[in-house]
Amino acid sequence: MRLILYSKPGCHLCEGLQEKLEKIQNLSLELEIRDITTREDWFAAYEYEVPVLYLSNRQAAKGAEEEIIKALLPRPSPRASVQQLEQMLRKYLAN
Repeated sequence: MRLILYSKPGCHLCEGLQEKLEKIQNLSLELEIRDITTREDWFAAYEYEVPVLYLSNRQAAKGAEEEIIKALLPRPSPRASVQQLEQMLRKYLAN
């Protein structure tokens, strides 16, 4: 599973989510961190929204070629545990 986390320097919510994602051990995750201050289009889109988490590279349908799909995931609560975050990700993988 490939996750894209849109973040910015000094964002404590972003740092907390990143730390929790990196602690998940029961899922095979590839985490890409995108600093929104490095591109104007990302900054314009997510300036007041970070952290923003996307699920990418899911298979479109069984038997079909793999297609890059970016699905916006709901922002988890900062109080969510690593286990709760893992459960949320499993739920979206099942869909």
